[in-house]
Amino acid sequence: MKEQKQNPMGRIWQIAAPEHGRLALSVVLAVLGVVSGIIPYVSAARIISGIISGNREWSYYLVFVGAAFAGFALKSLFYAKGLSVSHKATFNLLAMIRKEIFAKLPRMPLGTIIDTSSGKLKQIIVDEVERMERPIAHMIPELTSNIIGALAVWVYMMFVDWRMGLICLISVPVGLMFFGLIAASYGEDYKKSVEITQDMNSSIVEYVHGIEVIKAYNQRQSSYQKFKDKVIANASFYCYWMKKTEVCQALCYTIAPCTLITVLPLGWWMYISGKITADVFTTSIMLSMCIVGPILAAIQFTDSSAKVATTVAVVDELLAGEEQDHAKTPVEFATHNIELCDVNYSYHEGEEVLHGVNLSIPEKTFTALVGPSGSGKSTIAKLIDGFWDVKDGAVKMDGKDLRSIPLEQLYDQVAYVSQDNWLFDDTIMNNIRMGNTKASEEMVREVSRLSGCDEFITEFPQGYETKVGSGGTHLSGGERQRIALARAMLKDAPVVILDEATAYIDPENEAVIQRALSELIKDKTVIMIAHRLSTVINADQIVLVNKGTVECVGNHNELLEKSELYNAMWQAHISEGGAA
Repeated sequence: MKEQKQNPMGRIWQIAAPEHGRLALSVVLAVLGVVSGIIPYVSAARIISGIISGNREWSYYLVFVGAAFAGFALKSLFYAKGLSVSHKATFNLLAMIRKEIFAKLPRMPLGTIIDTSSGKLKQIIVDEVERMERPIAHMIPELTSNIIGALAVWVYMMFVDWRMGLICLISVPVGLMFFGLIAASYGEDYKKSVEITQDMNSSIVEYVHGIEVIKAYNQRQSSYQKFKDKVIANASFYCYWMKKTEVCQALCYTIAPCTLITVLPLGWWMYISGKITADVFTTSIMLSMCIVGPILAAIQFTDSSAKVATTVAVVDELLAGEEQDHAKTPVEFATHNIELCDVNYSYHEGEEVLHGVNLSIPEKTFTALVGPSGSGKSTIAKLIDGFWDVKDGAVKMDGKDLRSIPLEQLYDQVAYVSQDNWLFDDTIMNNIRMGNTKASEEMVREVSRLSGCDEFITEFPQGYETKVGSGGTHLSGGERQRIALARAMLKDAPVVILDEATAYIDPENEAVIQRALSELIKDKTVIMIAHRLSTVINADQIVLVNKGTVECVGNHNELLEKSELYNAMWQAHISEGGAA
């Protein structure tokens, strides 16, 4: 990540590097359009001068009428063509940026992606990237051309009469002074608007995803109030921002382009004083009106330029996010023994959650991780699966540091099953096939039978072609869990991590799922996180994790003898009927 701040417009131009040719062409076309738009004004000035001087030659007027018409036509043609070229370049770039983001996400720590709300990601990928359309497609060609056009007219006015050229500019700095008052805090206000919109989007996504729980527990009032508060806060901020800027904005847009407010009285005074001729006075009036359009258009883009810094920063923050630095060359595995060596770990440079963890998990054994909530069990499991990389210590597989294993190869070694497995809004067949996209239909049906899915799937009218809904909302919790197990079984990875995979499952479904698990873990290195100790008493080794450290390792009977904490957990478990 670069320490030095880069100019936002410079960064926009850098992002647009593949389309510099098209954008440069659009600027040229836009400049030609603005210059062509000056021709009707100059022609009108010449016509008025001809009338004042008493010229009765029709050919004289026809030349300038034709020139005015040609100038207007060329302006429309060049403007349309310039915008067409710039928009083609821009939409290519927006597609490229979104592809770059989607290519970036898999390279980032998986845990970081999971910890980032979907509302925030949507805001960046959809809204913030879309906001770059105006600066690239419009501001680059139009702002450039309008500045050049206004400058060209002013230079011509200075050539006609330098005094009238200076008089013409008086209103511009006065108007821009009012916009300066807005611009002083515009960047911070816009940044706040992005943050408050992201907050609202996250609240909306959370509310929609949690509607089932909200209704089930009759929490509509409190949950809706939170959602409502976020929406009202968003609207209130924009109302505050509008009220804060509306007066200065109105004065800016009224005064800056109002060149005639100085040209008419001072020009008339100079004319009657004999300092300028009628021809110069008339030409100055027409040319000052010609400056109005480019100045007004340029002022409108100052709003966009003020937003660019925040927009680019938000997109760049994601694109510059930390990546997992793994080797690119595939390795050979002789075994799938797993080791954690002096592992210390903290999330996002926060409080350390693992302290000097040392653990050995032999290949093709069943290891259970138990301990109080928040003790670090899931963190250990996710580090083994490559959700994050450790910076202090090492996690090894077959004696190889995970960072020396390419990410794609590492993910192929581990099947991770949790209680919250996500199903895509697709068919059951395709959701199971996510475990192995090359699997045949017969292979999918076979693992479905082994995982206890086939029976309920075939009861659906569409069978394996049944759509499960977003997140699998059309299925029960037990059905979703069995499909997740089928998916993991189809992956056939040598290491299986079960993160409380049977939590919150009813007894009937649990019996089916336990049978499926027995099929899934055959000849695998199995790591299971469980709160119900009765499900892991037959494990080859039980690892007691407490306060971010491995407190004790052994089988069930050994831990009962040497660990007071494990003994207390077991007594609490059997007192609740857990051992029945």
